[in-house]
Amino acid sequence: MKESTQQHSAQFEWTVVGAGPAGIATVGRLLDAGVNGKSIAWIDPHFTAGDFGTKWRSVSSNTRVGLFVKFLHECKSFHFDQCDKKFALHEMDPLKTCELSSMADPLQWVTDQLREQVVCIQEHASALNSHKSLAHARAWDITLESSLITSHNVVLALGSQPKSLNLPGVKEVSVTDALNAQRLSQCVLPSDTVAVFGASHSAILIIRLLLENCKVKRVVNFYRSPLRYAEYLDGWIRHDDTGLKGTTAQWARENIDVNCPENLERVLSTPENHAKHLPECTKAVYAVGFTPRMISVDGVSDLKHNPQNGVIARGLFGVGIAFPEARANRDGVVEHRVGLWKFMEYLGEVVPLWLARKT
Repeated sequence: MKESTQQHSAQFEWTVVGAGPAGIATVGRLLDAGVNGKSIAWIDPHFTAGDFGTKWRSVSSNTRVGLFVKFLHECKSFHFDQCDKKFALHEMDPLKTCELSSMADPLQWVTDQLREQVVCIQEHASALNSHKSLAHARAWDITLESSLITSHNVVLALGSQPKSLNLPGVKEVSVTDALNAQRLSQCVLPSDTVAVFGASHSAILIIRLLLENCKVKRVVNFYRSPLRYAEYLDGWIRHDDTGLKGTTAQWARENIDVNCPENLERVLSTPENHAKHLPECTKAVYAVGFTPRMISVDGVSDLKHNPQNGVIARGLFGVGIAFPEARANRDGVVEHRVGLWKFMEYLGEVVPLWLARKT
């Protein structure tokens, strides 16, 4: 149902903004819940599985293959049981991790199936403004590049972008470039001393690429907390959302916890250590997390959501890495749940609540 805004009614029951993994899961859950596809608008400039499909394909995942496969089969509207194309994912050990490209290709296939079932608008959404309507207490006007549509409910699956510390005196290499081996090799020289900020999955991947692929002179890793590893226990995972997993965890255990290379120095990220070590560094990578992409909503850009049910405002909901679920694990520690299966699982709980709300 790939129609332009000129070919369909400009009023919808549901609108999903964003076509990354969280947006894909949202559309799937709505269709499976019985929402008419003609009443769903799906907005994205590209429909190429978001940053997952365009920026991070060469990144090693921290999600097991089995959970990726589970995601693909969870929604009947994905039609993945009818897929006759053989993806690399089908041949992999479900208990191991993989390169994200192995999941990006099936996600693109699913995207194409969903696009035939809902109204797709291949444009950028820039603003939302609420208004009262006769039939509903509230509706949302969504400003697009070339038109305006109205929706009674809107789900924001906007994704996030890497944060930057912008420290003076050192040239920054973006996380997007640093997580791509080919691009990273073009950004650094063997003579470089590179500062890497962070101790997350991304930070450790970048350190490994710098040492093994780029063979830089030295890496200085500024960290705030010790390395943390996911622990697979009986029916749950301790440090599921903060711990290292898969091949990244294995490499860190073998090359940082023991046998740390001479050209890798790890120091606490303090002003004193910045002053001491940064002057030695020629490049810096800030793997210090992500900041949500935002959209102007009634003139307010700093959106807050309820992390238990995704509600931002009446008829406005958020999901995905920009609006993650917060849940306490069995240790009582609250973690923000980010990952494809976690998005899908969460939406399975909250979409029925959203549908039951009076908009």
